[in-house]
Order: sequence, then C-alpha cells, then structure tokens
Amino acid sequence: MKNYFFDFDGTLADSGQTGIMAIQAAFKSFSLDIPNAETIQYYMGIPIEISFKKMSEPHQFTSAEFDELLQSFRDFYQSYENQYLSLFDGIKEALIHLSENDKNLFVVSSKHSSSLIRNLDQLGILNFFKAVIGSDQVENYKPAPDGINALVDKYHLSPKDSIMIGDAIFDLQMGKAAGVHTCGVTWGAHDVVSLKSEQPDFLIDSPSKLMKLDK
Repeated sequence: MKNYFFDFDGTLADSGQTGIMAIQAAFKSFSLDIPNAETIQYYMGIPIEISFKKMSEPHQFTSAEFDELLQSFRDFYQSYENQYLSLFDGIKEALIHLSENDKNLFVVSSKHSSSLIRNLDQLGILNFFKAVIGSDQVENYKPAPDGINALVDKYHLSPKDSIMIGDAIFDLQMGKAAGVHTCGVTWGAHDVVSLKSEQPDFLIDSPSKLMKLDK
C-alpha cells in the first residue's frame, strides 16, 4: 500500500469527549433537547451540517439560526480542545514509520479544513501529511467519495495502492465508493459489529497494526 487516507476524529485523535461536550453545550445554549453521548457517537464521522439536523429533529431552524448553532459548537469545541484533545497512543509512532517508508499520507475529514489544520498542528502531526481535505472543500459529504477522489485526481494516485482508514462506517462506505481498500479501526466511535457489517478489507484494534497493512 502506497497511499493512506486517514479520518481524523476517532482515528488519529481521541476527540470523542471534546465533541460530546461541545455538542451538548451548544444544544443547551439554544434550549434544544440535549442528545446523549451514544447518539452523538453514532453521528461522529459525518459533518455537523448533517448530524445536527438529525439530532435536533423535529426542531426547524431558519438558515441564520442553524448557522449560529454550528458556530456555537465550533466555539465550544475550540474552548475544550486544548484540555481534552489528544492523539491515540501509538498514532505518532505509526505515522513516523509510514513516512520513513515513503508512504503518502493524507487526511480526509468531516471537520472544516481550518479546524482540521489547527488540530493537526496542535497535536504535532501536521507535517506528516501531504494534503488534508475538510468538509468545506467537497461538494458531497461522507460517505460520498469526493474527498478521496479529489486527492486521487490531484496527486495521480492509484486506487488499488490506496487505503481509507477510519473508525466510522461512513469512512468505510466512502472508501468503497472511491474504489480504494478500507480499514476499520476499533478504538473510535463505532463498535466492532457495525464496522464488520461494512466488510472492510482490514479491521485493526491497535495503531501499531497500521504499520502492517501491507502484510
């Protein structure tokens, strides 16, 4: 495998608690029913532009109100990230190994690119990646393959030598739609049963196994 596409939240970064706290705080500030952690975890992996509407049903927003809710979440998230956001153990070592073995590394995330780049930089891993793509840079969100397709086209990559790595079913669905290999990771938001149902090419339970996907 030559080209590695990583999801960010729940795959590279342990951001679950940060996301849950920020979502619940934003919903509370708008007097909405507060989603529980299990519901929030299910929707991790797709952009908040989609998940927030699903979690707030049947509430109807004006466009301006919804934009305010999204911004409220982003503000709360940024206020929590310095305290709670961290890399999963073993991720940096895996990225070092892959980079030293001349692999092309990318991030395809449902976060906005500005937040994604800020978080990658905060965690000290931005320099490992050839390029990153956020939800604001694609026409169709995960599980559509737009993010992977854009990188394949821009860098003239071979799908058969590429793999999408993520903790959510939406990551695996995106990878399959793009015609690349897929790898589910069990240390993030979605459980093993859900990941297995997508029939990924690989299913791993430790970041150290990212170094062995060729074997």
